[in-house]
Amino acid sequence: MSLPIICFGQQPCGFFPKRFLVAKMQTARRLQKEIGGEIVFFYHDSDHDPRETRTVLRHRKTREPAQLNFTFENKNQRKFSPLYAKRVPTGWQEKTTLQLPNYIDHPLIELFKETSAANVADFCLEMYRDMGLLQGLSVVRSSSPELRRAACDVSDFFVDVLHDNEIVRAHFADDTLRLHEGGDAYVDLPLVDFKKEQISPSRDSRLKWMQSVVHCTHYVAGASEQEYLRMEDAPEIQFVVRDTIDQPDEAYIELT
Repeated sequence: MSLPIICFGQQPCGFFPKRFLVAKMQTARRLQKEIGGEIVFFYHDSDHDPRETRTVLRHRKTREPAQLNFTFENKNQRKFSPLYAKRVPTGWQEKTTLQLPNYIDHPLIELFKETSAANVADFCLEMYRDMGLLQGLSVVRSSSPELRRAACDVSDFFVDVLHDNEIVRAHFADDTLRLHEGGDAYVDLPLVDFKKEQISPSRDSRLKWMQSVVHCTHYVAGASEQEYLRMEDAPEIQFVVRDTIDQPDEAYIELT
């Protein structure tokens, strides 16, 4: 029999990761100690929501929470570009570094200062790696052309296309490429030919798409994931609820 493959998935979720992501990692490692096998981190850097990378830190003296995030070069990039295509603008890292002593200790600030990446997804992943959180894990990225070529076809998906000189993530439906402005407002883009390497799944089709490549035996699911995962799309997976953790939406600021 093949060894177990324990998987968990997450978008880039702050330049210091949210605590719920660390809880998924800890759950996967605990399960690995019990049953063996390998751990795969499905890094969904094709998501485009800029709110995903909000980093919540508490002031060292007042304990008041503050939300820090990346800045973006223009509105289209902020709203519509996938996280792997949202560029880290010049000066953002230096300005953010000046704020960090209010929230975290010097060793973590130094790691932040030394991190170098061109885009938001790479920056977050490098921070997680430098913090020691990825040791022993395999990272599979949803933006990878190789993964996209190998993945199964899904009926509900997004396509990465150019719009106003930015890569944007447009939903494909009824032979239309569409950007969601918010509420009932949409922007329809010209329909262009696209390849499999440009396709990423919607929330509802993500599990089936991921599983067609990862072939995991166990999946560690977060609280919100349990509400929308289409478990019937992958009956061969054993789903495991992540361990509880206090202040799950705040940043994890410990070094491993």
